[in-house]
Amino acid sequence: MLKSPFGEKAQNILIGNYLNCYTGYSTDNKIRYNSSSGGLVTQLLLFALESNLIDGALVTRMRYDDPFRPETFIATTKNEILEASKSKYCPVPCNLALSKILEKDGRFAVVGLPCHIIGVRKAELVNEKLRERIVLHLGLFCSHTPTYRATKLFVERMNIRKGTIVKLEYRGEGWPGCLKVVSRDGKTVSVPVHVYWDFLGLDFLVSKGCLVCHDSLNELADISFGDAWLPEYSRDKIGTSILIARSNVGMRLLENARIANKIELNVLPSKRVVWSQLDMLYSKKKGVIPRSKFLKYRITCDNVLRPDVIDYLFAIFLLLNRYIFSKPLFEDFLKAVPIEVLHAYYFVPNRLRSKMLNSFMKRAKV
Repeated sequence: MLKSPFGEKAQNILIGNYLNCYTGYSTDNKIRYNSSSGGLVTQLLLFALESNLIDGALVTRMRYDDPFRPETFIATTKNEILEASKSKYCPVPCNLALSKILEKDGRFAVVGLPCHIIGVRKAELVNEKLRERIVLHLGLFCSHTPTYRATKLFVERMNIRKGTIVKLEYRGEGWPGCLKVVSRDGKTVSVPVHVYWDFLGLDFLVSKGCLVCHDSLNELADISFGDAWLPEYSRDKIGTSILIARSNVGMRLLENARIANKIELNVLPSKRVVWSQLDMLYSKKKGVIPRSKFLKYRITCDNVLRPDVIDYLFAIFLLLNRYIFSKPLFEDFLKAVPIEVLHAYYFVPNRLRSKMLNSFMKRAKV
């Protein structure tokens, strides 16, 4: 079990240890508009680089020679940091690039999902040089990572052949943004987030490791970031993030960037953070034990919630779906079936889940 760097026991079982919670965004409207939700990660990296707090940042961009595949690299310039903005809804082998930090002198930031940051923290425990060089951990909220197959199938549903694609972006162009695919002939197709996530978010297109993960809010990061899924931001067309400052390092960076007028911050009660991410927290904190038992994976943490019988039924439904729809026989079916049919298939489970969420919300006192 990896102990939290912020204390032996989680201050809050749902969101972990924290100092303050906020909503915020970059004051640079171009950065804010061209990011996933507010541009805070990009802006803070630029501020840290320009202030000589870091010499570079381990970040991710989609490859130029294969836009379906991500690559992690050390960004040392403004342009490189801007290249890495926006979310990547596919598996990212971020921790494979840690060796690049060991090859360079200096101080570095790392940006990643909860699984990435956990891996980095573990590596720092056994490698003193890595621990000295990584001075900032910026973490992204995560419900799950869709497989590469999920994106491939969705693009084929759009009648675009994978081999003709020269650029693929999962977010950007305002909030909540869109999936943008650019073909070799210059044709651009954009699909709103809610449309493509109705497909990419299906449980049988989830990476296996996500099924045994209990951390959705990046509890080991210095600062965690996610979309502000709150009613008061429903008309926001540019982007606003929720962020959780967990360490003194993170707090100092936020305060200095705010004083320099690089970011806008507003205090947010922790209960509103939970409310904004309720479905994701329910799945991670309450559903992880049943899934782990069926997958014969041992959970070694105590900041999860005791599941009910219905949670075991959800786990069985998910794992059966994953097994059935992984078969080649269903490849053409998934390319052609209307989203409405998939929604009908999930009607009963979603109604049950809605009731469980209401109960979960009351127990969490949100």
